[in-house]
Amino acid sequence: MRTPTFSFTTLPLYLLFFFFFSFNAITAKNLIPETCKKFAQYDPNLSYNFCVTSLQAAPKSQFADLHKLGIISIKLIRNNATDTRHYIKHLLKNKKLDPYVRACLSDCLELYSDAIPTIKKALMNYKSKKYSAANIEVSSVIDASITCEDGFKQGRFPF
Repeated sequence: MRTPTFSFTTLPLYLLFFFFFSFNAITAKNLIPETCKKFAQYDPNLSYNFCVTSLQAAPKSQFADLHKLGIISIKLIRNNATDTRHYIKHLLKNKKLDPYVRACLSDCLELYSDAIPTIKKALMNYKSKKYSAANIEVSSVIDASITCEDGFKQGRFPF
């Protein structure tokens, strides 16, 4: 089982909806770097290098327009939420877990379990060009991951 390397706070898709309408002049060749550059300027939680690397790693991204990059990004969130959920389930199998850590992981499992159908709905709405609804759903998934991380910060175990 691989360890999740993605944090929802590092790729805020809600910005993608804003930029969808403002990048008509960018060519396909520089779309990913230019988009990530704009994202990084607007969100201090976003690493430009992480954004570029994540999007360029997706095979279909090299020929994608901005709308398709949005779809790719939402799929990355879905895949990482699923991987994170599986990893949490794996961690919970450890019988020697500290009770506080177990409680935090259980909360996270519930949050990520709820996030998966939400991000699937966001993808459907995004594909249907219902950007406002997709934005709300993506934001709620991001909030769920932050809530999970914050639960660990309140105690003695940073996640």
